[in-house]
Amino acid sequence: MIHAAIAQAGVLSESDPWRGVSIPARRQEAHFGDRVLPCFVDRADSLHGLLEATVAKHGERLALVCENQRWTWRELAELSARAASGFLKLGLQPGDRVVLYQSNHPSFVVALMALQRLGVIAVAVGPREQKEGLAWIVQHCGARGLVCDADLVERLPGPSEAPELQWAVWVDVQSALGCSKGPPAGIGQAAHRLHRGFDELLGEPACKHVQPVQEEDTAIILYTSGTTGRPKGAMLTHFNVLHSVQHFISCMSLTEFDRSMLAVPVTHVTGLIANVMTVMATGAALLVLPVFKPELFLRLAAREGMTHTLMVPAMYKLLLLEPRFAEFDLSHWRIGGFGGAPMPTSTIDDMAQCLPHLQLLNAYGATETTSPTTLMPIGQTRAHADTVGAPLPCAAVIVMDEQGHELPAGEVGELWISGPMVVKGYWNDPAATAREFTAGWWHSGDLGTVDAEGYVRVLDRKKDMINRGGYKVFSTEVENVLLQIPGVIEAAVVGVPCPVLGERVHAYVHTHRKELDVLELKAFCAERLADYKVPEHLTLSPVPLPRNPNGKLLKRQLRSALLESLN
Repeated sequence: MIHAAIAQAGVLSESDPWRGVSIPARRQEAHFGDRVLPCFVDRADSLHGLLEATVAKHGERLALVCENQRWTWRELAELSARAASGFLKLGLQPGDRVVLYQSNHPSFVVALMALQRLGVIAVAVGPREQKEGLAWIVQHCGARGLVCDADLVERLPGPSEAPELQWAVWVDVQSALGCSKGPPAGIGQAAHRLHRGFDELLGEPACKHVQPVQEEDTAIILYTSGTTGRPKGAMLTHFNVLHSVQHFISCMSLTEFDRSMLAVPVTHVTGLIANVMTVMATGAALLVLPVFKPELFLRLAAREGMTHTLMVPAMYKLLLLEPRFAEFDLSHWRIGGFGGAPMPTSTIDDMAQCLPHLQLLNAYGATETTSPTTLMPIGQTRAHADTVGAPLPCAAVIVMDEQGHELPAGEVGELWISGPMVVKGYWNDPAATAREFTAGWWHSGDLGTVDAEGYVRVLDRKKDMINRGGYKVFSTEVENVLLQIPGVIEAAVVGVPCPVLGERVHAYVHTHRKELDVLELKAFCAERLADYKVPEHLTLSPVPLPRNPNGKLLKRQLRSALLESLN
């Protein structure tokens, strides 16, 4: 059945959700040893090749906007070539790893493309990562160098924590391209042999050399969330990224005339692939938002005529809560992708009322799938609001039971994912790779269904499903109901141990409404859920719920806090 699913993934039937969408030609190809995959025939050979093609075709078009600074694609390519010369002087060799420990800033894009020119692997790490986690990542991937925001240098690991790390380059995020007059305070404590400001790299003449790479070579390592245990380094190849980019372009109908807002972290797979790399492939413009604040987002979107973005549902809700929302001209905004959590139908309806021309599209994926696996076809959001859309043209999703048998349409099991966007494995972790991949199919750890039309429903993480007296309670279903309540910004549902029923349902709710009470929440849920799914206990919080450095809710931490309070 697995091989049949692969063979059928590239064929559009009469009922295919993507019928009518302009999809580039595909063919079956062998990759990563034992995988036969539907692939796009016409594609670049590398991420650097993608940039070169865009510069040749759209070199004078606007490429990037940050604050009041603007660059064309030709200017960005020139800057990345200079940075590549600077990196070469620091002794980088093809295949070396360099950590980009940065916030949303133009220097990240320049550094990333400079490393791709040299055949060096970029390891993107978000600024929320703390010193211990950063040290582990640097040591685990054997990074030779590190680029970081100036205000993060005190978190850099010392020689005993990361012996292979030889140098650090600091970025002043207060300047246009990270240029600073001198080293930041605290750089001395890092005690590495070499330190440079990013401006020193940009002061070099443009590098003429381009290191040849194979498309199955690792281009980027992204460390997964690590909600339990140590994070794993997913190896994103050039091949993976190029296919994900084409999926976004084709299924969102993106062109060089789009302007995409980077509002999520650039070091997250969504910001990196859906925004940066997709914009690079089309020759469109990237609008860099250093920090997400609703008014700043709306101001930049209106000023630059934003057409496209991808965010988590809570960010859309925060935009709607901004008192000045209606004052901003968002008439150009046509595509709003979302993922990472359910979008309440109330938020979908509110956005539709305010912006009737906006298409909200659910996207489901993971670091291991180089961002998208499914996407909602344009125009289908309201009709299929309880799904995460359909598998993308080169993707396949099947539902498997505990014994590794495929289940029929509509039955609940673990979602396994295949396609050219699925990574080849985890860096320096063959045991995890063998455990989580079977012949190119990644075991997502998500429980869900695929219906007869091909639409995918994600019901819960396997470890988050609650068993209340033999009844299965999917936490996402309860969370989705709670998120429909006016004033609720976030919700997380976890199981609390019960000597009689095994588990009971407990909900954490982040709300800005002081008058909201537990009885109102329970009554709302009772009208919409089976009685065994209604939260028996709730915790209201005026502050955001805890998240890890990649922005995922830390249910493990919530469970621990709950158990501690009960004891």
